[in-house]
Amino acid sequence: MNLLADNAGFMLQGMWFTLRLAVATLLCAGVVSVAVGLMSVARARPLRALALCYVEFWRDIPLLVNLLFVYFGAPLIGLALSPFAAALLSLSLWGGANGAEIVRGGINAVPAHQAVSATALGMKRWEIYRYVILPQALMPILPPMTGLFSSLIQATSLASLVGVTEFFRIGQIVVERTTMQEGESPAFLVYGFVLVVYFVVCSCLSQLTRRLEQRLAARGTRVVAAARSLRESV
Repeated sequence: MNLLADNAGFMLQGMWFTLRLAVATLLCAGVVSVAVGLMSVARARPLRALALCYVEFWRDIPLLVNLLFVYFGAPLIGLALSPFAAALLSLSLWGGANGAEIVRGGINAVPAHQAVSATALGMKRWEIYRYVILPQALMPILPPMTGLFSSLIQATSLASLVGVTEFFRIGQIVVERTTMQEGESPAFLVYGFVLVVYFVVCSCLSQLTRRLEQRLAARGTRVVAAARSLRESV
């Protein structure tokens, strides 16, 4: 434990870098997921074809290969990306492709007559999605999206392969340096601590999502009860 205390500042620095990468990745992947997911259910066939090509391309590439492909391929087309930017772009593209399928599945889970009824009421296309389809699609989307976000947080450790000094890489440095100085490897202690930190972060994300699901379910129950009482009073 003295080893962890002595390197606390160093490891906190790596943890902060990991959190920055994770938050930026989740935001970017979330935006891409919604955009491509909406394209995949659009009326225009070219948009659906474009979304399908994007999803199939990035989903069929292993994440590690994807990361190396972006990092070493970007300079060939004139994009000199830093290790952090390359990791962010790679994880966002991969996460966006997988998230788009989740969004598409959630939208398709909403009964078709909902959109038909909204159209009959004179609502515009964007209003139908904003007020009718997406609120109902949120419940089936949340659980798998939480799993995807947890996977993306865990995948930030792969950024160490392209030179990002994130939390896992800092742990490697501590293990290597201590082994060289003292002749004994503290790998179990250090990597065990890294495991616990990732577990805590992903568990907190899961707990927040469960609370959000409960609040949405409770609000939906109240809305249904209010509509039922209004119908009975009429």
